Amino acid sequence: MTSPASTQSGPALRDVREAADRISPYIRQTPLLLAEVDGRGVALKLEHLQLTGSFKVRGALNALLSSEDLPHRVITASGGNHGIAVATAARLLGFPALVYVPETAPPAKVDAIVAAGAQVMKVGSSYAEAAAEARAEAARGGGKYLHAYDEAAVIAGQGTVTLEVVDEAPEIDVLVVAGGGGGLAAGTAVAAGRGRTTVVVEPEHCNAIHNGLAAGRPVESPVDSVAASSLGATMIGEIPLSVLSAPEVVSELVTDEQIKDAQQRLWREFKLAVEPGGAVAFAAFLAGKVPGELPCVIICGANAEWIPV
Repeated sequence: MTSPASTQSGPALRDVREAADRISPYIRQTPLLLAEVDGRGVALKLEHLQLTGSFKVRGALNALLSSEDLPHRVITASGGNHGIAVATAARLLGFPALVYVPETAPPAKVDAIVAAGAQVMKVGSSYAEAAAEARAEAARGGGKYLHAYDEAAVIAGQGTVTLEVVDEAPEIDVLVVAGGGGGLAAGTAVAAGRGRTTVVVEPEHCNAIHNGLAAGRPVESPVDSVAASSLGATMIGEIPLSVLSAPEVVSELVTDEQIKDAQQRLWREFKLAVEPGGAVAFAAFLAGKVPGELPCVIICGANAEWIPV
């Protein structure tokens, strides 16, 4: 196995295409739904139907499969979805996983990590604290540390979501994606290619990408949102920051009430049951914050504790 080519500024489009070939035996190619909402055409990429209930298994698989040698154990930190993905990827490839989660991680997501075959360690009250302990264990020789979003191979894997979109519907001119630490957003921007805008959407009080782009560097940001379990990174990654600083990228914020309303509408109008983080991009569309003739909203996760009805 060989590592995908990348630069300090992150993976290139060719890396995303190589990732798509590499992970294709393991993942689902998720549906693209064309719809009309509030009198406007929109495409919904139903990535919440992905194996593990979110896009994150793509990046985990690509990072592990593109390593020179598979590790004796993979170690990571997660608020939930990345941990489920790493646990599943490790099981598929035949080695153990250790996942550090904050004490605040949703029980349903912790249960899913355990069900996928990983050992779970609860540490601290935030993702950052859990990540510090995970890195320390890896440094002691406990295994390979796999970052949730600040790794070129992870970003390339996440970009395969958008690659499927533009290959199937090249007329799509805007990609709308939830933020967090920036892995999916950066992968989306890379795979979107020239001539398409990427709109990165975050909760207004859980906005590490927005704050990092404004400052021109990763900065500590508060994490206080209904979507915190999936978008709760306190800082944007260095590689995502480099990728997302491009002029084709737009940062937008939405409120928790707008996110809850988007969840409700996805359920009522499409019978799509998604977690709050999975509804964030759609919330921006509903709020009129998305340009374009035919935008595509990535519905990125379905590991919800509850669904509003």
